[in-house]
Amino acid sequence: MSEESSDQQPQERYTGDEQQPWQRRSRSKQSSFGLPFEGSRRLRQVSFGLGLPFDAPKRKPSKAANAGDNSIEKDDKNLDNNESPDIAADTGADHAGQHDDEDEDDHGNNKWGRGIVADFRRTILTHWTKEMTNLNQTVIATTFFLFFACIAPAITFGAIYAKATGNWIGAIEMITATAWCGIFYALFGGQPMMINGGTGPVLAFSGVLYSMSKSMDVPFLTFNAWVGLWVAAYLLIAAFVDLNKVIQYATRFTDEVFALLISMIFIINALGNPFAPVGIYYYFEEDHKSHEKYEGQEDYSYMATAFLSLILCLGTVALAFFLKKIKFSPFGPNQITRNIVHDFAVVASIVTMSVIGNVLFSGIKTETLNVPDTFAPTYSCCTAECDSNWPVDCEDQAQPFGQRPWLVNLSDLNGKTWVPFMAAGPALLAFILVFLDDGITWHLINHPSHKLKHGDAYNYDTVIIALMIAVNSMLGLPWLVAATVRSLNHIHAMATKTSGGKFIKVRETRLSGLGIHILCLVTIFALGILKLIPMPVLYGVFLFMGLVSLGTNQFWSRFLFFFKQPSRYGDTGESFTFVKPKRLHLFTAIQLFLFIALYFVKAIKVIAIAFPVIIALCIPIRLYVLPKLFTPDELVLLDGDDDAIRECLTKDTFDFSDSDAKEISDDQEQEDGEQKKTQPSTAATDPLVVGGGDPRDFFSAPIEDEEQDILAAMPSPRSRDEEANVD
Repeated sequence: MSEESSDQQPQERYTGDEQQPWQRRSRSKQSSFGLPFEGSRRLRQVSFGLGLPFDAPKRKPSKAANAGDNSIEKDDKNLDNNESPDIAADTGADHAGQHDDEDEDDHGNNKWGRGIVADFRRTILTHWTKEMTNLNQTVIATTFFLFFACIAPAITFGAIYAKATGNWIGAIEMITATAWCGIFYALFGGQPMMINGGTGPVLAFSGVLYSMSKSMDVPFLTFNAWVGLWVAAYLLIAAFVDLNKVIQYATRFTDEVFALLISMIFIINALGNPFAPVGIYYYFEEDHKSHEKYEGQEDYSYMATAFLSLILCLGTVALAFFLKKIKFSPFGPNQITRNIVHDFAVVASIVTMSVIGNVLFSGIKTETLNVPDTFAPTYSCCTAECDSNWPVDCEDQAQPFGQRPWLVNLSDLNGKTWVPFMAAGPALLAFILVFLDDGITWHLINHPSHKLKHGDAYNYDTVIIALMIAVNSMLGLPWLVAATVRSLNHIHAMATKTSGGKFIKVRETRLSGLGIHILCLVTIFALGILKLIPMPVLYGVFLFMGLVSLGTNQFWSRFLFFFKQPSRYGDTGESFTFVKPKRLHLFTAIQLFLFIALYFVKAIKVIAIAFPVIIALCIPIRLYVLPKLFTPDELVLLDGDDDAIRECLTKDTFDFSDSDAKEISDDQEQEDGEQKKTQPSTAATDPLVVGGGDPRDFFSAPIEDEEQDILAAMPSPRSRDEEANVD
């Protein structure tokens, strides 16, 4: 290595007059890692931007480098004292297990139940003990945060279920299902970071079943139970024949459309749903149902309630984000204190805003959760036959005869013995809905960027979901599926991240899920306590969860590019910035069209049952339509997995459609470099460096020692200087 090449080059950044990433094809200059310079530069920049490991050729570490690594590890332990040191030790065994499973997939050995057994061995048998014993303050904080995030939707969904099913299923049934399914899954599920819950599409399907039961003159719970048993049977068959292989065809294209949809549902429902009177906006309407019980009171002002509700909602979000950032600030006596504040940020925000609403502004009434008074089935019977609902069907009766029995009578068919067989038809559509909802959520959870190490369990968890749906159907409880936003927030809450939000590792535990749903179970017997939390505060929690889940969604990032200066696209360091802007926007526009279609289909009750069909269409569109519109390299950079992106970025040229990129010779590059030295940079501070030289220049300096995993892959400054002197 020459003296000239070992000197650090000045960091030049992209300006509007310079060639953009998608305009650069190849260079003959070699980088210090032995790769073509441009390919190596792309690889390092985008690897850092995506949080990917950069696999450079191995070098013999010097003593200085080892000392540096040891000091980094020591500082990292001081920064995050909650993380178990044996997480990294499990990585090798986990990867070995994954390779074995991949080999089985290649030979089709996961069929006929082998996949269920393999999933059980990889997850339950390997990691169950560790996942049940790794308790720390992060687990406790996450438990309380997600308890509020789970119990509030359960009560809200329960109230909507009651309207959609004629009170046969209500808030008590939803809370009961949430509690027992969550506890059961935390103990026996294969992917403990997943959280089950009610979803809008399943709710809409239940409403369709209720309408069908009325038209056939068959008790709803009986018909619902037979459909649920058929769904469970279909799921068991799917797991047995490894139908989950279909989910492997779902790429980031499909995952991100679905994830953004669920995130936006949380955000829109918190701010104001255009299709239902839900959200902060509706408090500003005088005829909103929350104002009805105070109607006629002289000291009540609906505008005061609306403004206080707005303050409580936005205050909850702002305070939660502020406290989350404390971890990377100098405030507080030490890092342990900052970690505690970070972990309990959402819980502290809920408590703080509840005190402000109930104590400081006690004279202003705000909406609270409409929780039941006692634990009993929602449906009250007029007679012993329980075929009519009190007080709707018997207004002159002062008291109900009793509640409906918990166990559904499967033989109560009103003489229509063909109903159990007919139920197989609608159950097939319900199966598609449940199968895709679970599968895509699992696919999102196990994305490589989340750094989960304990493996997936698609087939085994399909069996678990089937058992839960069968039991819920027999008890007249709602079906629960993988709740996307709650599951993603579970991962975010348990993750160790850089200050820029990139995942380093995730504490994979069953204790948080177990604690969340034990609290839900306890709440059944103390429902009045929930009335102390203002509904606007819970809207703030929903808004926070939706915003957090947007942070790792590339579809959302590319959507924002519609409003950004094209010459600044490279600021993000993402792989898709190497694609021409109009091609990038075309890809985003296709996703946006599908997203809008999904949202409207889900929102309109008449056609909401077609929701799973639209989701399923995303997969063939990606497989058969997009390859006709984009080149393979463009699809890799826009939608590829980490390994494919890494391989693509080491190529000398990109195959871009309608590209004006050109070859850049060494003379042209040198001439460009001389011109750039005389031009001031107009770009904001950013790790994307145009000039060559020291490999360190291709990364922005890590803000925190917590980025030690990224730094460990880079040669230390001292080792580089030693090599330069030797050369």
